[in-house]
Amino acid sequence: MGETNSLIALGATDADPAFAPIEDILPHRGTMLLVERVSACTDDTLSAHATVDSNAWYADADGAMPAWIGVELMAQAIAAHVCVIAMRAGGRARPGVLLGSRSYQAHVPAFARGASLRIDVKEVLRSTEGHGAYECTIDHDGARVAEAVIKVFQPTDFHAFIEGSVES
Repeated sequence: MGETNSLIALGATDADPAFAPIEDILPHRGTMLLVERVSACTDDTLSAHATVDSNAWYADADGAMPAWIGVELMAQAIAAHVCVIAMRAGGRARPGVLLGSRSYQAHVPAFARGASLRIDVKEVLRSTEGHGAYECTIDHDGARVAEAVIKVFQPTDFHAFIEGSVES
């Protein structure tokens, strides 16, 4: 996919009028929806935001988010990228799965209570078979707090893929 500098207008929200509400972009619901909004998107990149909720299921005794949850923040930002691109083309994204990461590096043990996190993802690989890879970062107050290359898969027939995984 070629990179563009144009924003993808999908609807209006009070938080960011250039993008639809996150609930219209991501299928996650309830306590599993960790990303709050999208602020920028090109053909190859997306920036999303999340705030650490001290009352959330993941909160430790200090109200912080354990840094290992950063992988899920990255995965949700990747899903948002795939969904926004599909919406821009007038369609819906096929479901996908997180395959993993060879190296997730958290530079802090936890993301502090109330921290405003920026998650940036950049697509570096997309195959016609549905395999993809994204360079991902999480920043807080201008400092890099986590980074990884995340591998994903968007099978043509998601249900057959899941059923085949369960049977193995």
